[in-house]
Amino acid sequence: MLSRAVLLSAAKKPAALVLARGAATQADRPKRPEHGGKVRLGFLPEEWFTFFYNKTGVTGPYVFGAGLMTYLCSKEIYIMEHEYYNGLSLAIMVVFAVKKFGPSLASYLDKEVDKIEDEWKESRENNIQQLAQAIEDEKKEQWRAEGQTMLMQAKKENVALQLEAAYRERAMNAYHEVKKRLDYQVERQNVDRRVSQKHMVDWIVNNVVKSITPDQEKENLNKCIADLGALAARSK
Repeated sequence: MLSRAVLLSAAKKPAALVLARGAATQADRPKRPEHGGKVRLGFLPEEWFTFFYNKTGVTGPYVFGAGLMTYLCSKEIYIMEHEYYNGLSLAIMVVFAVKKFGPSLASYLDKEVDKIEDEWKESRENNIQQLAQAIEDEKKEQWRAEGQTMLMQAKKENVALQLEAAYRERAMNAYHEVKKRLDYQVERQNVDRRVSQKHMVDWIVNNVVKSITPDQEKENLNKCIADLGALAARSK
């Protein structure tokens, strides 16, 4: 029982650590931004323009961009060959596609991302609930183990009481058996004493009767008759 309790307590610690780790991960996880940063002309970030404002004013970024493109083209650093026009056409198509289908595609992708995130969140919550239920089950099992310990103690006490009752029953049986044998010996001695007394009385009476002669018997008989006559005379 002790080893099982130790294993249960050791198994409960990783579950608590997993719950704490899941809560910390959920709290520290960065949220996905709802909207991207601001841009100009479709692809230039707002920070590019704000960087020039303190130096060149509002028109500075546009002048710098136009001057840079003019320099690249005039020095033939950037050559406008047929691939340039293909790229320009492709860029126009891409811009049109982004403007036309971008919002609906972004909405669809956002919904898919939200769906995946909800599935992950639901899975994480289910895992947390399962771990919490496992902890509750472990607590119930520990409570049942304690109940089994109390039940075993009660059974041991019950067995001890049964042994005590069996011991007392055997002691009482031995007492009755010994008492029967002692009563038998006492009764036997009483019977022997009564038989001896009866034999002695019969022997004495027989000897006394044998010692009486016919003359003594006749004399005693006459004396008895005289005594009876005297008693009869008195009663009158």
